[in-house]
Amino acid sequence: MREKHLLKNGREITIKRLEADQLDEILILQRKVIESLSTGSFLQPLTEEEFSYILNGKGLMIGAYYQEQLIAFRAMLEPELDEEHLGKDAGLPRSKWALVLYSEISNVDPDFQGNGLQVLLGKVLMKQVDSQQFRYICTTVAPFNIASLKDKFAHGMQIVALKVKYGDLLRYILMKDLTGPLIEQDTLDCCFVLMADTEQQQKYLYDGWKGTGIEQVDNQWVVRFEK
Repeated sequence: MREKHLLKNGREITIKRLEADQLDEILILQRKVIESLSTGSFLQPLTEEEFSYILNGKGLMIGAYYQEQLIAFRAMLEPELDEEHLGKDAGLPRSKWALVLYSEISNVDPDFQGNGLQVLLGKVLMKQVDSQQFRYICTTVAPFNIASLKDKFAHGMQIVALKVKYGDLLRYILMKDLTGPLIEQDTLDCCFVLMADTEQQQKYLYDGWKGTGIEQVDNQWVVRFEK
């Protein structure tokens, strides 16, 4: 695949599938992004081994190039079928876990941020998913990681659980069904819950509600739940 796009700043970029021989470029860009971050940011970098796992057939990875320089990448991972599987957290039966891809890391060069590259790469990547092999896209996002939550909602993902993962980290579990919406759009009940109120959100999710968006109300972030 190879697609050309114009950025908001007028620069033309090329988006293409990344392969194992581009690993060094990927690691250099990830280092640049990490070095630019303020302390306490939410990026969880991948190791060289994890990138290699994806690039060698266990997922999808695309990159954006400007004048032969890698300026952004985004990846999806085909996960191991173990007890930490997000399909389990999302309430899928074990028989469907193999149909799940994880929405993984995305990095954008600090010099090119503000051009909507993360969302653009997400849309392109979604179109590359083999819908004959995979049906669900799952991911985790920390509460109050607003940029990442907005990105996931932009791609039609919905919050299906809120629980402790990776030892002791509270995470939203988000999922997208590639065959259609998780909830029918014409028969919706809607309510809003403070993002800080973990227990109330968990109650709604347990009762079958899905988190479909976030808003800022009176300087507080709230989650929109629909059913």
